[in-house]
Amino acid sequence: MIYATIGLVILLVVIAIYAVLSKSVVAAIVAVGVFSFVVSVIFVVLQAPDVAMTQAVVGAGLTTAFFVIALDKTNTDDTEGAE
Repeated sequence: MIYATIGLVILLVVIAIYAVLSKSVVAAIVAVGVFSFVVSVIFVVLQAPDVAMTQAVVGAGLTTAFFVIALDKTNTDDTEGAE
């Protein structure tokens, strides 16, 4: 049980570093969503299923969706003003 938790925490560190150093905004958003999902898995391992469900819905689901919507709304086409 402790080895699974340690492995998941190491995975969290790797995902966080990837999200911060990623050049692509979409890849960073996906990494943050995966990060939140792994946190919810850690909560399940630690026997907190109610917190895990909340983390999965809010962290991995809604936050990622809001990031994608914000990216879509603010995404500008660079070729518009190039005439």
